[in-house]
Amino acid sequence: MRLLLAIMWLLHWLPLPVLGRIGEGIGTLLFATIKSRRLIALTNLRLCLPELSDRARQRIARQHFQAYARSVLERGILWWGSEARLRRLIVIEPAVPLAAIQAGPTILLCPHFVSLDVAGVAVMLETSLCSIYARQQNRVFDEALRKGRTRFRPIRLFSRAEGVKPIIRAMHEGLPFFMLPDMDFGAKNAEFVPFFGIPAATLTAPARIAAATGASVIPVIATYLPNYQGWKVAFYPRWENYPGTDVVAATRQMNAFIEARVRETPAEYFWTHKRFKTRPPGVPSVYAAAGPNTLSLQD
Repeated sequence: MRLLLAIMWLLHWLPLPVLGRIGEGIGTLLFATIKSRRLIALTNLRLCLPELSDRARQRIARQHFQAYARSVLERGILWWGSEARLRRLIVIEPAVPLAAIQAGPTILLCPHFVSLDVAGVAVMLETSLCSIYARQQNRVFDEALRKGRTRFRPIRLFSRAEGVKPIIRAMHEGLPFFMLPDMDFGAKNAEFVPFFGIPAATLTAPARIAAATGASVIPVIATYLPNYQGWKVAFYPRWENYPGTDVVAATRQMNAFIEARVRETPAEYFWTHKRFKTRPPGVPSVYAAAGPNTLSLQD
């Protein structure tokens, strides 16, 4: 792992177009060689985008592997690049919502697109935050990840096992909660809500925390700019009257929003996660041939 980090540090000095192309080349190789992960991506795409041809889904899956591998190498820029370089490469639309953050509790809702770390950096360039963090299995990588994410400002990181109380306290102290809402963590604290028409175990925490704190919920999506120019971090308008009185309906609204963003840049969504791993009672697994789900983009 130390060797990998050393390579990432060396590569971060390269121009982004060169680094991006190296990452895409590695992603192409991984797509060809990691069969279990490829099957997970293709299963997700078959379930979520059945209107596409097999060839089109194969193309998106390959592009996803390229985008993911590219994002891993480009973390070197996020961890070690100068602030001036980051501000030059990250285009923020329209701006980090500092006024909303300063006005009261705020949830920055960031779905799992491969460049989600860029969204975190965009926020950290302007203000601190709190988030949930799962310790990485490799101690060296865990330390590098923590240092890379906290080099501009200190942040508060909580484990999922601590529950929501420390998060709510931090929000009331003025820290926005940078939340990743769209992974399958099992049936606990989740509802089976459609995601591309498929029942998906979906955390209700965004709606529940918003209801408990009166927080503004502001989605943020990070995607690649064309031609290796950098990244775009888009902050969307605050969701009005969210979550209302129906937590399940609010969770369905969240999934519908994520679906719409996925359709805009499908190759950049995290298709290699077993999003439908937890099934409703009596419903068989859709990943029987895909093998274990061991790779994690975040947490």
